[in-house]
Amino acid sequence: MTNKKTEPEMTSLEKSHLIREYADDMKALDIETLDIREKTSMADFFVICTGTSDVHVKAICEKVAEKLREHGIKPYRQTERTGDGGGWVLFDYGDVVFHVMQEEKRQFYDLESFWESLPKDPNLSLQESAPTEPVDAS
Repeated sequence: MTNKKTEPEMTSLEKSHLIREYADDMKALDIETLDIREKTSMADFFVICTGTSDVHVKAICEKVAEKLREHGIKPYRQTERTGDGGGWVLFDYGDVVFHVMQEEKRQFYDLESFWESLPKDPNLSLQESAPTEPVDAS
């Protein structure tokens, strides 16, 4: 019988911080974290950054994936669009989706503005924003 010590599961916020850190280590540009918890149930955070070329985009992705694997975190899905008409790689880590884009793609799709403009879904309110004390209706 093996007494294998397991680490507590990483929160989505912790995972997004690690992704940012590892992307920054690879000189990714304009790293943004979007908190989408109150807008959709598909993920908690998007981490979006820019690479200067297809080679840079690929290097950022490979390093982030390698470092997350060291924490036992593997993507559920990876989508690559590089070369002609590409310039965008997406890693779906379930609660965090990591986008690495060349500047042209990032400006064209403008995920930050899209998600910013979406209204909050009242069915997805965060527990932190819920009152901790009963509200006096008088």
